[in-house]
Amino acid sequence: MAVFTEVTVESLSRWLAGRHPGLGRLTALTPIAQGIENTNYFVDTEAGRFVLTLLERTAPAEVGFPIALMKHLAGHGVRCPEPQTGLDGSLWAWLEGKPATLASRLPGHQFDRPDATACRALGALLARMHLAAVDFAGPIPVNPRGLAWWPRGAADVAATLTPAARDLLAGEIAFQQAFAASPAGLSLPRSAVHADLFRDNALFDASGQPGVIDFYFACEESWLFDLAVTVNDWCLADPCPADPSLSDPGIDPVAGPFDPGRLAALLAGYDGVRPLTPIERTAFPIQLRAAALRFWLSRLHDLAQPRDASLLAAKDPSPFEALLRVHRQVPVAIPAI
Repeated sequence: MAVFTEVTVESLSRWLAGRHPGLGRLTALTPIAQGIENTNYFVDTEAGRFVLTLLERTAPAEVGFPIALMKHLAGHGVRCPEPQTGLDGSLWAWLEGKPATLASRLPGHQFDRPDATACRALGALLARMHLAAVDFAGPIPVNPRGLAWWPRGAADVAATLTPAARDLLAGEIAFQQAFAASPAGLSLPRSAVHADLFRDNALFDASGQPGVIDFYFACEESWLFDLAVTVNDWCLADPCPADPSLSDPGIDPVAGPFDPGRLAALLAGYDGVRPLTPIERTAFPIQLRAAALRFWLSRLHDLAQPRDASLLAAKDPSPFEALLRVHRQVPVAIPAI
């Protein structure tokens, strides 16, 4: 991820010696450039390669949650980084004034252009993650960029938007608030979820099995919202249509902005492990809109209120604005599974 906090070889060597002496001598420390939220480094020791994460904006009371969730999921057979336990039994400790944790490096490769096979495997993994999280013990924070935050985030970026964009944002927030308060919204099953399972947060091993990284947006949310976040990235047609007009030949009148084959595969993979409920199937197009809104607004916010960081590159919000407009015009139904 981006580097907000510089870590030196000397300070990390002392930290490792005090917490993880069994890993041996530090041999290399390499900053990781991707991402925008936390500071991450590859850490090479005599015992192998690990990932060091310094949590930059997580509230002190919530620092342990994403780390404990990874440990829990790894213990339930979900392929994800496993945090290393320190000599004192803790999963994290202060480093350079920030909470820091060391986790195993998950080997594998990313798919910039996933096929249906990869999408099916990822859908099955997401369902297994949801089921494994049911018995996760401990407090789970609400979505920090979810429903409660959207009105505040919209107020922060209002001055940067055109009148049409402001109207779109306000109207969609009102729509989502009404749905969340409805019987259908209140009945959606939920637990701790990843909430950010984009293509760059999954790694596939040589046998084609996926694993998940970067749990630092994990929170309590509905499983359907988590599925919608994933579908909105993994199943987009290539290229994703930017024009929301139904006359655009790039927009399928049934599958909307998605590749039909990848969409069907991912949903079949998920449903084969945890069958979707009738209410979830009905609410699917609404949660696709909610997921697009979440990332449009958060990227607008990151541009309006940039953070100082080495290697930081803010992400373009406009694709998610276009995606939201498409979803509002073409409600995508879950295909027959």
